[in-house]
Order: sequence, then structure tokens, then C-alpha cells
Amino acid sequence: MPLTDTHGPTLQGTFVQLLVRGLLAGLLAGLLAGAVAYVVGEPHIDSAIAIEEAAGADDHHTDSAPAAHSHGDEDPLVSRDGQRVGLFLATGLAGLALGAIFASALHYGRRFSSLPGSVLALVGAGAGWVAIEAVPFFKYPANPPAVGDPETITQRTWLWLATVILGLLAVAIGIYIAKAVASQHSVAIRVGAPLLAFLVVVGIGYALLPGVNEVGSDFPATLLWEFRLSSLATQATLWLTLGLAFAFLTDRAVRPIRREAVTA
Repeated sequence: MPLTDTHGPTLQGTFVQLLVRGLLAGLLAGLLAGAVAYVVGEPHIDSAIAIEEAAGADDHHTDSAPAAHSHGDEDPLVSRDGQRVGLFLATGLAGLALGAIFASALHYGRRFSSLPGSVLALVGAGAGWVAIEAVPFFKYPANPPAVGDPETITQRTWLWLATVILGLLAVAIGIYIAKAVASQHSVAIRVGAPLLAFLVVVGIGYALLPGVNEVGSDFPATLLWEFRLSSLATQATLWLTLGLAFAFLTDRAVRPIRREAVTA
């Protein structure tokens, strides 16, 4: 396969080079996402925990005094300060893992695309965000700590994984349809056909998957909405930074090739 075409350099480098590029981009994306989660999301988590603790205190008043005293002596395994520090560790490690997976996907995807390397990275990041974040989010949006029944956490986890698979399938079908209609002269067909296919697959999946609504009527709607927006902003930061950083590193990698081509 040629390394360049009329549109510009395609994705350059061996798999190891792409992997290193992905790890660097993923680490940066994870740390920035952690910063957004710390600034935007942590205050809402604190508010949700305060509501949960207040509800627990009210429940203790209805119990016997010895039982309430015994429960009150229990301390969390990790303090809130420890959780805040662990937030950056968790998002950094998640970014590294995501960067490695992203680089592997681009390494495979470049065989079927003639897009310039940086454009392919941005398109891949956008598709990844839609499949892995947007599709699951609009079916099962994130909830703060005070929301949800602990006994259903396994079920909710499996349902979330099902929506991730649904998102990946919908994006894959959309890409397949886009390649199938790429020769069409109508822009409406080239854009509308893959978008319609994506929406149909997602709509069918949403209809088949059960709904989950464990938000109590007494939980503040504003706090819930703001928490979900902060979760969406965190994930958008992760994927946007991953795509931009990988595209930047890709452009830097192809500069020597461009210079050699100009010199020749």
C-alpha cells in the first residue's frame, strides 16, 4: 500500500511506533480528563454524598440507639482525599489503556482508508466517542453515588456493556454503508444513508434493552442533571484530547517524510 496519495500522507509508522504514539496521547488525555472530573465533577459528587449521609442519618433515628452507634463507627475504606488523588491515577491508567487500544484500531483501520493520518485519528476518536460514550450515555446516563440500588449493580454493568457493543455495531454498520454509497453523486445520500443506518440500529437496540430508572423522586433534579453533564464533559475531554494529541504526533512524524519528498 502506498504511503502517500493525492490527499496527503496516510498514517505512518510501524505498530510499535503507533502504540507509543497512542500511549503518549492516551496519558495526556487521561490526565486532562481527570482534571475536568476534579474541577467539574467532584463538587457534585460531594453534594450527592452529603445527601446520602443525611438520608442515612435520618434512617438511624428510626433504629435502636445501639444499632445506630455501631453503624456510625464504620469508616470508609478510602477517604475522600484519597479518592481525589486516586482519580488522576485512575484516569491516567485508563487513558494509557485507551491509547493503546486506539492505536491498535488505527493500525488495523489504515488498511481500509486513504484518509490522511491526522484526519483518520480525529475521525477515529469521534467514532469511538459516539460508540463507547454517547450511545451508552443516552440509554443509561451516569448517576451520582447516592443513586442506584447496590443489588442491581451487576445487572446495570451488563446492560452498559450491551450498549457499548450496540454502539460499536451501529458505528461499524454506518461506516460500511458510507463506503457502499461513497460513489453516489448526491451528498444527501452519502451523508444520510450511513446516518440513517446508525440511527436505525441504535433505535432497535434501545427498544430491545430494558429501561433502568433508580433515581428517587426526592433527589434534586438539578444536581442529577449537572452531574450527568460533568460526566459527559469528562468523557468528551478524554476522546477529544486523544484524537487531537494523536493527530498532532502523527503530523510531527510525517514532517521528515515531507521534507525528503520536497528535497527529492
